[in-house]
Amino acid sequence: MTIGFLGVGNMGSAMLHGIAASELCRSGEITGIYAYDANTEKCQSLRQEGVTVCENEQALCDAVDFLILAVKPQVLADVLDSIRIRPQQVVISICAGISAEMIRSHTLPNAKIILVMPNTPLMLGEGASALAKCDGVSEEEFALAMKMFATCGVAEEIPEQKMREIIAVNGSSPAFLYLYAKAFLDYAGAEGIDSKAALSLFAQSMIGSAKMLTDSGYSVDALIRMVSSPGGTTLAGLDRLYEGKLEETVKKCCESCTARAYALAGEEKK
Repeated sequence: MTIGFLGVGNMGSAMLHGIAASELCRSGEITGIYAYDANTEKCQSLRQEGVTVCENEQALCDAVDFLILAVKPQVLADVLDSIRIRPQQVVISICAGISAEMIRSHTLPNAKIILVMPNTPLMLGEGASALAKCDGVSEEEFALAMKMFATCGVAEEIPEQKMREIIAVNGSSPAFLYLYAKAFLDYAGAEGIDSKAALSLFAQSMIGSAKMLTDSGYSVDALIRMVSSPGGTTLAGLDRLYEGKLEETVKKCCESCTARAYALAGEEKK
């Protein structure tokens, strides 16, 4: 199978580098990687990694079995109107909020489409990508797509109708976590704690806590109780978070994120 990246910005190039260095290429499961970007400077270094840089969008489409759409959502319609895809070609979109129906309306009514919501930690090989298999895509084709994104972190299958709701959970959540982290780091600075030490300690606390969530076997509530000694410092802090209705605020944050995703697509959440 050959794959092509239409757009090699931060997300596209990060995924491209991950796949190029993966077992998928070494084993021959992926036999060629192609790319095109309107910014030709972005493509120059890719040649050194064995990537074939195409002269235009259509040349890329003609060369590949899997076409990965990695352009900004607001320009996607114009890009799709300028290309012709083949019925047997698989189109993978990482454009936030874009539906399979929208892509088909600008390409083929029966186009094979896989929708993906990745996130920026993919740039470090630590991404979290949600994938939806749309009608017409075979199990084998979807399995290869899952492997592609698993080379850059974690990949999970999500129902197509929940691809906008998942944005808050993995796509946008890094920004929410950074804001949460900023509050702790600002507190440390105000208390005269060295910023480098505070960042190291808090970042590792997030990493360790994440591993506890995925690997310890304990529920979220049980993990909270493990840190919360009766009458101790953690409970004193948690009381303030409960008073500030943190959980309710996070819920509203996610709902706003989802509503915006629907609005960008010209739709309204039912």
